[in-house]
Amino acid sequence: MNVAIMGHGVVGSGVAEILYTNPETIAKRTREEIVVKRILDLRDFPDSPYADRFTKDFNDILTDDSIRVVVEVMGGIHPAYDFVKQCLEANKSVVTSNKELVATKGAELLAIAAEHNVNFMFEASVGGGIPVIRPIHQCMAANNILSVAGILNGTTNFILTKMIEDNMGFADALALAQKLGYAERNPSADVDGHDACRKICILAALAFGKHVYPEQVHTEGITSLTLEDVSYAHDWGGVIKLIGQTKMLDDGRISIIVCPMLLKNSCQLSTIDDVFNGIMVKGSFTDDVMFYGKGAGKLPTASAVVADVMDCVKHIDTRKYLFWEDNHDPSYVADYLEQSVCLYVRTEKGCKDCVEKVFGPVEVLTRDGAPETEFAFITPRMVEKDARAKLQTLEEQGVEVKTTVRVGEI
Repeated sequence: MNVAIMGHGVVGSGVAEILYTNPETIAKRTREEIVVKRILDLRDFPDSPYADRFTKDFNDILTDDSIRVVVEVMGGIHPAYDFVKQCLEANKSVVTSNKELVATKGAELLAIAAEHNVNFMFEASVGGGIPVIRPIHQCMAANNILSVAGILNGTTNFILTKMIEDNMGFADALALAQKLGYAERNPSADVDGHDACRKICILAALAFGKHVYPEQVHTEGITSLTLEDVSYAHDWGGVIKLIGQTKMLDDGRISIIVCPMLLKNSCQLSTIDDVFNGIMVKGSFTDDVMFYGKGAGKLPTASAVVADVMDCVKHIDTRKYLFWEDNHDPSYVADYLEQSVCLYVRTEKGCKDCVEKVFGPVEVLTRDGAPETEFAFITPRMVEKDARAKLQTLEEQGVEVKTTVRVGEI
């Protein structure tokens, strides 16, 4: 069975390596020998053991009818989207690890795959080497999925772990993540929450059957968090983590958000540290199911891609039912400001009396070394729009709101 790989970066080279070095085991499990016939990349790799298979021309893959499965690991939308669409229309199954592509174009590409009786698979797009797409789609298929919540980005989790455990400021923790290769030179996709947003969009679509676009999701990153906030969380008996969360509401809409959350130490996600990811899925019959592991890395991610390739090979000329509807109804995603929350708030020039005149009774937090002008508290539960209005009232009275973080309910 001939396959092609589009992109020979970190993940693409890992896919080629696994297929090249482990052919007997793969053939035994698929009952087909899988051969990498073409690798698309603009660069040259003269020292590669498969140097003769490289091409710079996409048409060498598209027009080769012997290539039945194509791996897309180029990243981004263009030209990946155009290439994947053309491959599906040419009756080739496609496997990708490209979370941006799936989050943005997944519904369309799944429909094209269905029309041409081929498969579009993307296990590695969420959680890297952590199996989560297939278990939700297959193993939990008898359940109604009620909610999904997780630590979906290893870079931000590493940074927060350094802030929590080593008292390292955000800037220093980010610099260390970049030095170790966990963060890009431009870390915005990670620290501003965009990577986690794309992943929770995919999980929401899979769980609830309708596409959710990244621009529909309220997304916050971790750049405004400080060691003071980490210290207050510790005193409260918890930690701050960047969480992607989605729930099915009683009225058929969904709530979905990416933001830092204050989690009690008793929450399973609170103990996931460093570059590890954790995803908790609540089913109507299974209750909570937890997926944990390294969410990135060359070979863990490549192994998930190869597993999808093997699945496609096993299902040549048949479709696996992996599908969700496209959806452009703006009312499907509930306004996050309509949801009930408790907020952690750190202020300058605040005090218990002035805060409680606006909010009513609050939970006062303390930390060692806090200046007298600093006051931190957790609000009562209320609709977030109302909580934000009350914070505005405090600021009009001269209280400076420094940080707000939602208290997680997972």
